[in-house]
Amino acid sequence: MPILPDHVRSIVTEIETDIGDPTLADGEPRVDWAADSDPIERAVRDILTEVGEDPDRAGLRRTPERIHRMYHELTAGYHVDPERLVNGAVFAVDYSEMVVVKGIEFYSLCEHHLLPFFGTAAVGYLPRDRVIGLSKIPRIVEMYARRLQVQERLTQEIADFLMARIDPLGVGVVIEAQHLCTAMRGVRKGGTTMVTSAVLGQFRRSQRSRDEFLAHLERGDNRR
Repeated sequence: MPILPDHVRSIVTEIETDIGDPTLADGEPRVDWAADSDPIERAVRDILTEVGEDPDRAGLRRTPERIHRMYHELTAGYHVDPERLVNGAVFAVDYSEMVVVKGIEFYSLCEHHLLPFFGTAAVGYLPRDRVIGLSKIPRIVEMYARRLQVQERLTQEIADFLMARIDPLGVGVVIEAQHLCTAMRGVRKGGTTMVTSAVLGQFRRSQRSRDEFLAHLERGDNRR
């Protein structure tokens, strides 16, 4: 793993572990952020100049540094270790009914324009004698969301990860998101929502399993 700035390392650690758990964060190498800042910050200065701005005026003087830090934070998912994220939280349980976690908020960057898209994810699976710790599912979503993404791939990656890690009978993932590249540029249609889904195993083979999963999603916001 590359040496990461402290603020990015803290985000990676937060995704991988419980917040406040010191056991995996200790001993991480520190980095002099300023020493590694030149390429991105030079590029941002060039962009500011190209659009007709003065990168040396008071309001923009530190913008290249801020953008540098921001992009490393928003792409911290590239550095998450899946083994540390799961951290053994897969348990043998005599339970065979559907498990659904929904209303998982996420923020990601569209790889085409580097503009945000954001929304909620719902994840369901049918256990095959094993379940994964509840907190791990939002962390899986966060790991893949904090990368340059397209929504279709994000949806599939979450489903594939769960299928590979816990070998359930089936997995279903549904993501609903708004894309600022649609709202701010191009067709400029704000409020448009994109829905993507990925179904694997029994969720793909069985209409009954798909219908049960979708019925759970229609029962309202699980945060109420």
